[in-house]
Amino acid sequence: MNIFGWLNDQLLRMQWLSDLVTAGISATGLDPTSRIGGSVQFFVYDVIKIFILLSVLIFAVSYVQSFFPPERTRRILGGRSGIWANTLAALLGTITPFCSCSSIPIFIGFTAAGLPLAITFSFLISSPLVDLASVILLASIFNWPIALAYVVVGLVVAVVGGTLIGRAGMEDQVADFVHSAPVQDTDHAMTRAERLGFARDQVAEIVHRVWPYVLIGVGIGALIHNWVPANIITALLGQDKWWSVPVATLVGIPMYADIFGTLPIAEALVGKGVGLGTVLAFMMAVTALSLPSIIMLKRVVNMPLLVLFLTVVTGGILGIGVLFNAITDWFI
Repeated sequence: MNIFGWLNDQLLRMQWLSDLVTAGISATGLDPTSRIGGSVQFFVYDVIKIFILLSVLIFAVSYVQSFFPPERTRRILGGRSGIWANTLAALLGTITPFCSCSSIPIFIGFTAAGLPLAITFSFLISSPLVDLASVILLASIFNWPIALAYVVVGLVVAVVGGTLIGRAGMEDQVADFVHSAPVQDTDHAMTRAERLGFARDQVAEIVHRVWPYVLIGVGIGALIHNWVPANIITALLGQDKWWSVPVATLVGIPMYADIFGTLPIAEALVGKGVGLGTVLAFMMAVTALSLPSIIMLKRVVNMPLLVLFLTVVTGGILGIGVLFNAITDWFI
């Protein structure tokens, strides 16, 4: 356990980097314990750490993802039904695109291929909500129990949400053009060189897409961590406030960011006394209910189905937030 703890601190939390940044800030004459010095230390350390982990993890996850192109994933899910099919769809969603908007085209392909709505929505919910890279990043900022708990609750929301939507019998609420969309069936096996090239390209594409959100998220986290008094944060979003989870969920919906940009904010909020459930609700709302993804989904489904999707996912997020606020002491 001591060896595991040391590896976790040095490889994931990058304590060596924190010490190096602190020494560098001290060398410039800034006091790392002051507000300004602490903000600079938080920003520089978190930005470097997140981009190092992000690049390594996306490369590894993308290499695994190259074995599961949309066509192969669709064939794996084809002909399946029931709770196990939803669970499989949610699990496959963890190794596919990293934001809700990029999942919509795959959702269209699955629906056009005749997969049940229950399966396609379980996939649609899981894909942006839970991915392998976010698990490692969560562990690097918080701890492994919290990271694993996030995965479990994310998969539960995806499976239960997809099941409820499937049982509503709203297949006729999907736009007509979706059913007639062409379905590609080109699943050629990549060579090792192609997989490495694919993984490299994914790193470049995703880092290029998320870097502004990471900088903004870390900047907000640094401000919260060093400039906003804890009593103000707890007065608004304290664990004992019944409205903290609904407010965090509503605040997260208009935002458009990957989980990588929300993690530093979550880290700072937990440090100020905000409940774990409130923070999880915020992160889930940002990733699963972002306004751009809702707008895109409205183009492929009719309003009744969209409202049902939003109601089911929002209800799941609120329930999980309240539950985890009640059991925060188990994890922190």
